[in-house]
Amino acid sequence: MKYDVIVIGAGSGGGALATRLAEDPGRSVLLLEAGPDYPDLEQTPDDLKFGYAPRASEMGAPHNWSFTGKGSAGRSEDVVVPRGRVVGGTSAINGQVFLRGVPEDYDSWAEWGNDEWSFVKCLPYFRKLETDTDIRDDFHGFDGPVPVRRHKREAWLPLQEAFHVSAMADGYAEVYDHNHPDSTGVGPLPMNNPNGVRMSTALTYISNNRHRLNFTIRGNVLVRRILFDAAGDGTPRAVGVEVESGGEVFTVEGNQVVLCAGAVASPQVLMLSGVGPAGHLREMGLPVVKDLPGVGQNLRDHPLCAVRVKTRADFPLDAEAPRIQTVLRYTAANSDLRNDMQILPSSFSTPLGGDPYAEEGIRFTCILELAKSSGEIRLRSTEPGDMPEINCRHLEEAFDRERMREAVRLSFKFMEHEAFSEIVEEAISPTREEAASDDALDAWMLETVDIGQHLSGTCKMGPGSDAMAVVDQYGRVHGVEGLRVADASVMPDVIRANTNLTTIMIGERVADWIVEQGG
Repeated sequence: MKYDVIVIGAGSGGGALATRLAEDPGRSVLLLEAGPDYPDLEQTPDDLKFGYAPRASEMGAPHNWSFTGKGSAGRSEDVVVPRGRVVGGTSAINGQVFLRGVPEDYDSWAEWGNDEWSFVKCLPYFRKLETDTDIRDDFHGFDGPVPVRRHKREAWLPLQEAFHVSAMADGYAEVYDHNHPDSTGVGPLPMNNPNGVRMSTALTYISNNRHRLNFTIRGNVLVRRILFDAAGDGTPRAVGVEVESGGEVFTVEGNQVVLCAGAVASPQVLMLSGVGPAGHLREMGLPVVKDLPGVGQNLRDHPLCAVRVKTRADFPLDAEAPRIQTVLRYTAANSDLRNDMQILPSSFSTPLGGDPYAEEGIRFTCILELAKSSGEIRLRSTEPGDMPEINCRHLEEAFDRERMREAVRLSFKFMEHEAFSEIVEEAISPTREEAASDDALDAWMLETVDIGQHLSGTCKMGPGSDAMAVVDQYGRVHGVEGLRVADASVMPDVIRANTNLTTIMIGERVADWIVEQGG
């Protein structure tokens, strides 16, 4: 059988895009996923279903690719790079934060030659994909597939209440709706986990549409490469995919292919298919179908540093309680990038990773939302199942380190507030002495900086005049017919928010363009 559309990757972008395309009964859609497929909530394993304990994204978890990569040049150990390996993708193992970013994120994309991506044009799609159970106004949706809620203040854990009080005492505004375009300050996070159930695209999009006879979902299928023929003018055209399943290799034909494998796997699949930097492809012994030097470049993320704290012996900790409920979003000193920083308070009854932080009770996660530093992804081998090289290059830029220092010290300042007097015993890492010195704090940050799990930008969109652009603003791969990309990799820069919601929105938008434009 030849499909009208083959979608590679059933995560945030692919799950939304494939589902929307299948709404037309005259279009046959094949959705491929390397991980297993659980068709409904009842059959979904607990590690995917219940999102409070971070089991699904831990190293070696059953539905996690458990990639590793280079964080910063000063870090002695590799960083862990969780990526979902299941229908639902990383939306099935993530922290369930459902933030949109700020309008300036999308307006910047438009200014860089992608005029269809201004905030005003994206807003209808943000509304389309959600049902906000707390707020009903022109900025929020009320009949979309993904439920959005906020933890009510009366249900906040003591740490969350103390953080909220201390941040407000320091002059930050109180915010209830962090998805309002003008929001900044401290308040509850919008989350897609009613009753603690992680609402992935598998549950919100795909499961409700399995009855469609034109919609085929196949799990445990690894895509080896995209197949091409030459069009009449010699331009390469995608005509299908080579896949591996059950130890056998198959070829599947399609009129067009949409790559939604994420910011790590999408550039990897492109390069394995001969689309990418010609020099690197030849170095790996791969034929060059299309020289696109931007494939795998421009790797963006949200670098984070965790201030780890020992709590008083009588402070209650519950591993099954919500990990995060509130957030502070603010603009760093000397920055003109609004809401370029976040601080998240969270607690644990058992340490994540054990020593040397065995006494950790709470942490303040300091997150750089719009870093200047960027990294790259390159092939490690030509085997599709092998992990590629991931180099994040966190905190290389001085401005990034300056903003992160401020966030760490702000966390210490919050701990001085009386609201924390019955919570905090002492800081474990960094120590107060390390936090006091710029040089010592920089050394600590470079050694401990971790990924924000929001990798993006590795197949960035842009006009043909941009030599590093991989796709145009409609997701079409430059110089290739019948092939699009629709996931976090097409973001020209990471948004100032968790990437799940925006990636779903990208899938929604590209689906509409496929319907309107055809191939």
